[in-house]
Amino acid sequence: MDFFTDHGWLFLLGLTFFPRLTLLFSSVVSGGLFWWLGWLLTPHLLVAVLAIPYWDTNPFLVSISWVIALDGTITEVKAVNNHTNS
Repeated sequence: MDFFTDHGWLFLLGLTFFPRLTLLFSSVVSGGLFWWLGWLLTPHLLVAVLAIPYWDTNPFLVSISWVIALDGTITEVKAVNNHTNS
């Protein structure tokens, strides 16, 4: 399964910069409990987990999604900690 046969560049940019909005308003919504917890708490990680089936055709894209997911989540946690400690 190839990512770009199912989705386009605009969808990819939306997932990168606005993961909650893109997931909410796209056809990716699955509605399971873990999906909604991921959407609410760690949307970047949810995007990375949803990218795993594309590993065979786009390993670079999946790797980058995990780098962005980990970096985005760590950055958000640091920002929240800095805001609550100030």
